[in-house]
Amino acid sequence: MAFAIKKQSLDKQAAEAIRQEILSGAFPPGFRLVEAWLAGQFGLSRGTIRGGLSMLLHEGLVTQIAYTKWIVAEISDTTAWELFTLRSALEGLGAGLAARNISLEDGRRLSAAYKELVAAASRNDRAAATEADFSLHKLIIEISGHQRLAAHYRLIEQQVRLLIASSNALLATIDEIVGQHRPIVKAILAKQPASAERLIRHHNLSEGDRLTEHIRAAAEKNAKAARRPTGAARRTAPKRANGARKTRKQA
Repeated sequence: MAFAIKKQSLDKQAAEAIRQEILSGAFPPGFRLVEAWLAGQFGLSRGTIRGGLSMLLHEGLVTQIAYTKWIVAEISDTTAWELFTLRSALEGLGAGLAARNISLEDGRRLSAAYKELVAAASRNDRAAATEADFSLHKLIIEISGHQRLAAHYRLIEQQVRLLIASSNALLATIDEIVGQHRPIVKAILAKQPASAERLIRHHNLSEGDRLTEHIRAAAEKNAKAARRPTGAARRTAPKRANGARKTRKQA
């Protein structure tokens, strides 16, 4: 029994280590996750790495191919749209309930979480600001007091975390992140459920539209580049045609 607990702990450590690499962008979408290589990098067994990858598969951060290959999950425009609209619905309910049920202690926690976001922005630390952004949204769900809502949110929270990092990367300045959350926090602290729900839904949907359009544009650009012949192909094609005409003339 003690051995099983220890092994589970190592699996979780492996999952957390790989998760951080994915969320930081070190392992980008489509990156091949080779068990033997990861085991060497993290000093863990392949079995432990496999257990960690299975956890990330459940979280939606990795994809398994033919039961043997693992890659970092790629975010399509459809995936981004589905996650942002689902997140908007869950967080809209959460923000409304949080504003209705918030206690003095919850208010202090929410204010402290917002200050963490402001502090990260003042340091111009985009990674810290993104993590503070995610923590703030997660706290709003917790303050709502809705246990089943929190349980459903946990199913997608790591994908939400990745989406937050992706959408924040498109912003020109970190101060924009602070500006997006200030009115939401104020509405919850002021116990204004309707405003809190409306503001957080608008925030999620507008950011979702921005990221979805970015992903769609990038995909179209890549598709056009794939259809375009390479320089080498353009140079060799006329030579083959001229050679063929010369052969026919000689004949």
